[in-house]
Amino acid sequence: MRTVAVVGPPNTGKSTLFNRLTGLRQRVANYPGVTVEKRIGRARLPGKIEVHLVDLPGIYSLEPRSEDERVARDVLTGRMPGVSSPDAVILILDSTNLGRHLGFAAPILSLGIPTLVVLNMADSLRRGGGRLDLDAVAQQIGAPVALVSARTGEGTEAIREFLVGALAVPAPLELPVIQDVRRCREWSAQVGEAAEYRPPAPPLWTRRLDAVLLHPVAGLLIFAAVVVAVFQTVFTFAVPLMDATAAMISTSGEWVRGLLPDSWFRSLLIEGVWGGVGSVVIFLPQILLLFLFIGVLEDSGYMARAALIADRTMARVGLQGKSFIPLLSAYACAVPAILAARTIESRRDRIATIMIAPFMTCSARLPIYTLVIAAFIPERPVLGGFLGTRAATMLGLYLLGFLAAILTAWALKSSVLRGAGAPFSLEMPPYRLPGLQSLALRLVDRTKIFLRRAGTIILCTTIVLWFLASLPLRNGEAPPIAESVIGTVGRTIEPVIEPLGFDWKIGIGIITSLAAREVIVGTLGTIYGMEADEGSPDLQEALRSDLDLGGAVALLIFFAFAMQCMSTVAVVRRETAGWRWPVAQFAYMTLLAYVAAYLAKQIIGP
Repeated sequence: MRTVAVVGPPNTGKSTLFNRLTGLRQRVANYPGVTVEKRIGRARLPGKIEVHLVDLPGIYSLEPRSEDERVARDVLTGRMPGVSSPDAVILILDSTNLGRHLGFAAPILSLGIPTLVVLNMADSLRRGGGRLDLDAVAQQIGAPVALVSARTGEGTEAIREFLVGALAVPAPLELPVIQDVRRCREWSAQVGEAAEYRPPAPPLWTRRLDAVLLHPVAGLLIFAAVVVAVFQTVFTFAVPLMDATAAMISTSGEWVRGLLPDSWFRSLLIEGVWGGVGSVVIFLPQILLLFLFIGVLEDSGYMARAALIADRTMARVGLQGKSFIPLLSAYACAVPAILAARTIESRRDRIATIMIAPFMTCSARLPIYTLVIAAFIPERPVLGGFLGTRAATMLGLYLLGFLAAILTAWALKSSVLRGAGAPFSLEMPPYRLPGLQSLALRLVDRTKIFLRRAGTIILCTTIVLWFLASLPLRNGEAPPIAESVIGTVGRTIEPVIEPLGFDWKIGIGIITSLAAREVIVGTLGTIYGMEADEGSPDLQEALRSDLDLGGAVALLIFFAFAMQCMSTVAVVRRETAGWRWPVAQFAYMTLLAYVAAYLAKQIIGP
């Protein structure tokens, strides 16, 4: 089976075309640096022909400056273990920015691999009044050329014909010396002139929006307003959806309880699985709403502008704006964020970004944040009713994590990772209306990820927890939970966490949440469910009976700083090629979480 590499500069639509040809759902967004490692998919073509497509990170040359560029270079040159040398290449260039992107064609063509040059974004080129002579471009570069729109599918038949046809090596032409940037620019200008290339006029509304959104003062104020509006909307709109989900889970649990005879299996199913997993699934609507807003901001092109605004703040702590994109990804999950740090050329900046990414408030923290805030913070209007106290508290926790990240980055860049600052450059994508299909697919994928975690990690934890809470048997009956195996473990560690205002039940939750942060909610749901005389009690009411306000704030702060995620530890170990950084990171974040939670408890009191 043929192997075909899909390559091109960042944000030219490589992954969009890859998804269209393979039917996969590789993540796409409207800013550079979304793809940081190779993705392999299978394209099924007419005549029952199949081709392996390899989607590569964006690169501007074959001289890599970052880890993601090195991956692309190694695949193209056959140095990547486990990946066959490509039989052909699909080189994707942005047809609306051809003057600059054509220069990248020279090093790819010089490899001597059969190549199809795809000029993407044909719809934007036509809409802006741009044009070019395709035959002239093909004649100048000695390779076939197709004008397509990967987003709409226009012109992609030519790509399929290339994949099933005879692969021809590019015609021998006099190409510029690859390392000579000036000659490459002259060559691309010569090709553009021969093809009578006329770029599209830049949209007037893009310039007007950038004048406001990138303004040093107005841009910051708008960014802050967008963040506040997102949090308030998420909290307001999510409540009825979460109530409906909770009612559905409770009703279905009672219905199943009525169908089964009183036995240990019914107890396991209702109090263990239903109480544990169900208490986490309730928060799915809130997580999806947050991802919907993030998707809109990413696909519109606003996030790239936010990175440019953030560059001024990043520079003050020794980082660059390029760190903003991984940190932004960390609000979804720290694992892809740490992988996204591969786009940073400076190793010191990359390590610093990896070390601070887990401080960003990932979606796994949302369930415990929402549970504790709803239990202890009464809802009242602030800022003239624009913001509620609960949304303000949630926003404060996000800011707390961000401040911890910034201060940690400053400490690292001032000591062990001290080094000269790297220049920051980021190609501004055009503004686009987010596609409904793209947003819907993103939410479907996020729902699958969430439910997969609920059906694996959280389910297994709750089942193990139920058995440990049911042993040792006394006269054939489960003991009081405080005297069970899990209760004994909790009371053993209680002296360590008691200064924070936590009892043994919270201690068990902290231990189980080492697998994944949201597991603590399932753990508490199982423990309180088994402790109740009849059915599962309201989790918020049960939490208020065991925690005072100081302990609740301490619990929030502990989870804001602690690195309760073994998947993150594993990926940090892989990306830093050793245990030194992940061990130091885990110890530092755990110590910071404990000390900060202790201080909060002492300051606020009972």
